[in-house]
Amino acid sequence: MRDIVDRACEAALYNQDDAGLDAGASVLVAEGDRWAGVGQALLARGEEYLRQAWERGWRPADVLRLVRRDLEQAHLRIAEDLIAAEARRYARLPERWTDAEVWWGDDTAYGERLVQRERTDRFSLAGTVLEVFRLLIRLPSIEPVGPVPGDPAGDLLEHAHIEPRMLGRIRALLAKAEATTFPEEAEALSAKAQELMARHTVDAALLAVKSGTAQIPGACRIGVEAPYEEAKAVLLDAVASANRCRSVWNSAYEFSTVVGFESDLEAVELLYTSLLVQGTAAMTRAEAGQRAGGRKRTKTFRQSFLLAYASRLGQRLAETAEHTVADTVAEAPGNLPALVARDVAVTSRAEEMFPRTTTTRLRGATDLAGWEDGTAAADRAHMADASRRSLRR
Repeated sequence: MRDIVDRACEAALYNQDDAGLDAGASVLVAEGDRWAGVGQALLARGEEYLRQAWERGWRPADVLRLVRRDLEQAHLRIAEDLIAAEARRYARLPERWTDAEVWWGDDTAYGERLVQRERTDRFSLAGTVLEVFRLLIRLPSIEPVGPVPGDPAGDLLEHAHIEPRMLGRIRALLAKAEATTFPEEAEALSAKAQELMARHTVDAALLAVKSGTAQIPGACRIGVEAPYEEAKAVLLDAVASANRCRSVWNSAYEFSTVVGFESDLEAVELLYTSLLVQGTAAMTRAEAGQRAGGRKRTKTFRQSFLLAYASRLGQRLAETAEHTVADTVAEAPGNLPALVARDVAVTSRAEEMFPRTTTTRLRGATDLAGWEDGTAAADRAHMADASRRSLRR
């Protein structure tokens, strides 16, 4: 079957138009009684292309994000299948890799099971698989954020995660903040979560010094997808900075790379996701009020709202983190060197990964009402004061 797949890929993957895809799909389905073998061979070829992508710095979430953006849901499901199949090779996977699982049993059954799941013909499916392959082989090299599966060096890395009990408290606070319809309550809950994260950073730094554990900063990628991706990137950068991490946005592939220690990366991902949910909800409520007043410029309103929300909230997050660290250092001045060393390590790692970065000019916030409403939404989340109030309860 390998020769059939070779001919199909040669016809389909190196042409820009759909004629090549159709020619390749025709090759794959030409001998209908051999479809089971073709399906198995396509799985094997997909695993090869994925391995090449991993070695060029990509990770499963990055690939799926790109497939979701550029192709269709059927392509996304097939990409998930290929990732699950490739992951079987390894006894242990890197952190944040994939939870995709093989659902089709033996690989010889994949072709027919795929037809049943997608409820379409073999020719269409063959073309869909080849489109996924074409996307994979065109992926450029990007900065790696961790070891690839099977790399023995990955097993030697030690990461200090947020302690499970603390992680549970943070998640619970953010879940309540997302669920409440009272802005003041959401503000206090989010502020308390940020304070817990900041305190955990201090504790982790001190514990590493006392134990003599050699830890190095890591990195992760977080999706920053359209629409309003510029405002989202600003918000993520604010959350990263408040949690002693560094963020670099890649607009072409809709993600930001966040550099920091593992527990801080977990905190950034949790808080960014929650604040984005909260900001979107606040924007929807504000927009409804604007519409009730007869306004219809929703796109400019949303862009301006989210930019103002991200900009002002960044200040609030920084205030909360600074107050927390200042209080801790005031109690024990000897804690400061450990925090400074942690910051230096993160900055050095970020500069090593991204020696050449550029600044981006954001599209202007042209809707005054959107800017004012977004600023007001962030102002209500006065992180430092709210955190103190919540701590006294």
